[in-house]
Amino acid sequence: MQCIQAQLEHFLDFHSDAPNAAELVNNYDWMKDYTFLDFARNVGKLITVNYMMAKDSVKKRFNGEFSQGMSFTEFTYQLLQGYDYVYLNQHKNVKLQMGGSDQWGNITTGTELIKKMTGGDAFALTCPLITKADGGKFGKTESGNVWLSKDYTSPYKFYQFWLNVSDADAERYIKIFTALERDEIESLIAQHQEAPHLRILQKRLAEEVTVMVHSREDYDAAVEASNILFGNATADALRKLDEQTLLQVFEGVPQFTISKAELEAGIAPLDLLAVNTQIFPSKGEARKMIQANGFSMNKEKLTDPNTPIDAKALIDGKYIIFQKGKKNYFLVVAE
Repeated sequence: MQCIQAQLEHFLDFHSDAPNAAELVNNYDWMKDYTFLDFARNVGKLITVNYMMAKDSVKKRFNGEFSQGMSFTEFTYQLLQGYDYVYLNQHKNVKLQMGGSDQWGNITTGTELIKKMTGGDAFALTCPLITKADGGKFGKTESGNVWLSKDYTSPYKFYQFWLNVSDADAERYIKIFTALERDEIESLIAQHQEAPHLRILQKRLAEEVTVMVHSREDYDAAVEASNILFGNATADALRKLDEQTLLQVFEGVPQFTISKAELEAGIAPLDLLAVNTQIFPSKGEARKMIQANGFSMNKEKLTDPNTPIDAKALIDGKYIIFQKGKKNYFLVVAE
């Protein structure tokens, strides 16, 4: 709960004196002493099995092509969630419960229970589930999802996720995940349609969401990290990357391992590139590209094929990044 609140504090005010300040509660606090017999008598008798069976979420489980049925626990879940709404209505004056469209049945069971147990009114509001390009929903049980915590999805990876969504998804997501005004969104969509290759929508979406979830500084660092592969980044920008981001930026590029002890003594560039690693098939090809000014080490041109490369070249005391031409990168790890 502390972790969840720390993440939600980016968006909600938990510490203000305002009457609508956010509050995080734990349903275990009111359920832990509620016995099964009490629940069956006080709550279970108010909702018929027919009512529960009519819910789409239940019908799909029973009628699906590969249906395995439902456990008793799953079947009664809507009563448990419904009672949470009753408790919050009575003790916190909650009148509206919101959620994804898959929660409609559970939330309306709550409004039905409130009506029968207190005679009061309560309301439900759901929105369509937000899906990824592959049709899967965002969720911690899904693969390839993005996390709010830096420990699970770094700001660089987070930024890259939004930057790489499809045009159709960018048009949907910018309406859902940002607080931009409608006129500005429509203007961005129009600009994007005129020049899709510029990815105007994706860039603005990635900026808005990364700044909102992390910070402006994290966004700037993510952009700078992205420019290392696709722009004219400097050696200083490369060396500023933390180890996790550096490995993520160069994820998937050819990787070689060399001896750190041997490197500390100094290795001739041609040996390093064609013997200790297979960046070049031969010393002759390595020499040729270096002399043609087409080869870089840590974002700086390597111009002398004879001056030894030593441990001073290591980034974070462990890595060297080599680059052939504009797009071909190689990661060398000294161990």
